Amino acid sequence: MRLHAIVLSVGLLVQFRPAMAQSTPSGQDTVPVRRVAQASFGVLKGLAGRWTGSVTTDPHNPDLEGPIQVTMRVASGGSLLEHEIAPGGVPEPTMIYVEGDRLTLLHYCEAGNRPRLVARAPGDPKTVDFEFADISGSTEPVYLQHFTFAIADADHHIEDWTFQLPGDKRLHAHFDLKRVTASTPRPAAKVRARPR
Repeated sequence: MRLHAIVLSVGLLVQFRPAMAQSTPSGQDTVPVRRVAQASFGVLKGLAGRWTGSVTTDPHNPDLEGPIQVTMRVASGGSLLEHEIAPGGVPEPTMIYVEGDRLTLLHYCEAGNRPRLVARAPGDPKTVDFEFADISGSTEPVYLQHFTFAIADADHHIEDWTFQLPGDKRLHAHFDLKRVTASTPRPAAKVRARPR
C-alpha cells in the first residue's frame, strides 16, 4: 500500500509539473535585467564620437593631470562600444558590451592587465556605474577597480576612473569631457606616466 501511494504521488507530480512550469516562466528574472543592460548600453552608444577635456586626480598626480582626448566608436554591428584614450600617445582601449544579462566593461590597461567590470543596476538613467568583477593578468602595479559615466547632456559627460594601487591605496581620475565639434580646438597631447 505504501509503495502504491509513492507511485501515485510521483505520477501526480509528473502530471502537474508542466502546468507548474508555465506559471513561472523560465528567465522571468533575467528578461528585465537584460532590458536594463540594453538600455544602459544604448545610452552609452550615444556617446560615440570624439571628446576633449581635462583630467584631475585624487591624490594629486601631476603626471596624469591635464588635457585628455577620448574617442568612442560603435563597432561589430552595434554590439560593441570601443572607448579609447592614448596616454603618452599609446592607445589604451576599453570595450563595453552586453554579455548575457549584464553590461560589461573590459579595460586593456597599459599596466598589462585586463580588468573586467560589470554595471550595477542604474539609479539614474544618465549614470552608468561599473564595479570590478575579475581580472586577467597581474594586479600589480595598478588595475582599474571602478568606472562611472555621468552624462550631463549630448555634448558633455564625466568619467570617473578609480585605480587600485599597492597597499590598499586608490587613485581617482576625474575626466570632464566635451564633445569635439568642427569648431572645437583639440588640446595638445601631454605625455603621461602610469598611475603610481
